[in-house]
Amino acid sequence: MMKRIHVAAGIIINSEQQVLISRRLDHQHQGGKWEFPGGKVEANETPEQALIRELQEEVNIQVSSARLFDSISFDYPDKQVLLDFMISTDFSGEAQGLEGQEVRWVAKADLPNYTFPDANRPIVDKLLAD
Repeated sequence: MMKRIHVAAGIIINSEQQVLISRRLDHQHQGGKWEFPGGKVEANETPEQALIRELQEEVNIQVSSARLFDSISFDYPDKQVLLDFMISTDFSGEAQGLEGQEVRWVAKADLPNYTFPDANRPIVDKLLAD
């Protein structure tokens, strides 16, 4: 039985109502696809704490507060994930790909033009309906 990986992903929305997405490096799981930035929740962390730490490390964004937008459990053939999607408009910093990944701000309406991992698709749909 594979251990389900708990991930906190950030839906970061700026004052122009654009959403921050980042492109997974080619060697990573689901490489080359776009995603909402975030990472693994460690044993001693809440999803919000994990999000704050990961976004600081990955994209130079300091999240002040976030709330749960949706949770999705998803099974890929090679890994199982529990994704807590946290939404935040309360942040500072200039987004940049600190791990060499591409990052960009995109209008919600443009999100369907980007290829996301399957686990992210319901979130894209829910954001479009918002």
